[in-house]
Amino acid sequence: MIQVGIIGGAGYTAGELIRLLINHPEAQIDFVFSTSNAGNQISKVHQDLVGSLDLKFTDTVNPNVDVLFLCLGHGNSVKFLEANTFSENTKIIDLGNDFRLEADKVFKGKTFVYGLPELNREATKTANYIANPGCFATAIQLAILPLAEANLLNQDVHVNAVTGATGAGTSLSATTHYTWRDNNFSYYKPFTHQHLGEINQSVKQLQNGFSSEILFMPNRGNFSRGIFATVYTDYEGSVEDAKALYNAFYKDAEFTFVSDDFLHLKQVVNTNKCLIHLHKHNGKLLITSIIDNLLKGASGQAVQNMNLMFGLEETSGLGLKATYF
Repeated sequence: MIQVGIIGGAGYTAGELIRLLINHPEAQIDFVFSTSNAGNQISKVHQDLVGSLDLKFTDTVNPNVDVLFLCLGHGNSVKFLEANTFSENTKIIDLGNDFRLEADKVFKGKTFVYGLPELNREATKTANYIANPGCFATAIQLAILPLAEANLLNQDVHVNAVTGATGAGTSLSATTHYTWRDNNFSYYKPFTHQHLGEINQSVKQLQNGFSSEILFMPNRGNFSRGIFATVYTDYEGSVEDAKALYNAFYKDAEFTFVSDDFLHLKQVVNTNKCLIHLHKHNGKLLITSIIDNLLKGASGQAVQNMNLMFGLEETSGLGLKATYF
């Protein structure tokens, strides 16, 4: 069994990891680290786990676990790894943004591979350290990478994407209170969202000459989980051409599918899927991409990467189904 350690255990992504891993046929949770909850039952924080997990949070680590998941706030993974040492055999999957960019991927001799399986599956299989992609970044990249591989991103790319309240994490702020979110809608970080760096990096990995802009408008929705992204750019071919291109790109993808039907968010909530729909209007191709921000956008994709790193079936422990109620 793969022995697992989780750092930052009280947050949403750690909760999702725990739910996935307690049902994973090849993994066992060794410890869940949380300085603020040390000694408390995990089920006191992740209350749906009552009866499913008899384990307490700890403020000490086992440096010899097989894999370590870092579920810390952005910028804190580096600090944690500077303060704590793990075995050379311990694989690390970081769910933060500390190691996603090319300039940041090497840390203390450890080289982190950008863990978008649809882009870097083979590199992930041999990696010891993974930088798990951001949630918005996952949805947007999966919407446009087939065009990049075909060198067809030659004009600006316009993105409008809405995320649920869990995308902001568990810490309270003025825009995360229920009374503010309920029956409300807003944008934030227009054109400057931090995920643009990794999106542009991946596009240029496939289309080195890409020089246009990705104009990204992130929005806050008044629902709990999921990302609904609509993307459009110039495209000269037919929608049938586009479908053939996308189906070929994702022919071996275990969780990304092109749908002929218009999409709605409940199709992917509580799953590790990304669904894509294509629509052509005059000279524009509209790509709709939907994911669960906590699963394919975070913890589900992290387990997907763990499976690849340990030579397991990519879908192992990820047989989740959407909910329609």
